[in-house]
Amino acid sequence: MSDDEEGLLESWLVRVCGRVQGIGYREACVGRAREMGVTGWVRNRMDGSVEVLLQGSPQQLADLCRWLRDGMTWALVDELEVTPVQPPFPRFDRFERLPTL
Repeated sequence: MSDDEEGLLESWLVRVCGRVQGIGYREACVGRAREMGVTGWVRNRMDGSVEVLLQGSPQQLADLCRWLRDGMTWALVDELEVTPVQPPFPRFDRFERLPTL
């Protein structure tokens, strides 16, 4: 990553509410994030939501958030809660699926 791109690195914590568990949402999210060059992780929560930590440029994160809301045919997303994570934050080198929280 160049010095210019380094300054654009952001982290967003996203909670996706709706029918997003039991339909392959996390696996699809992992694939899409990797295609887009976004790093971080995704996991199910016990309350039925999915939690995603995204890291990349503001444009990459906005594009992936649009996908999180509308990109998977079987998902019925009721709400997307996006919280910017303030630096310093850990750097991720890939996007992965974590165990349920």
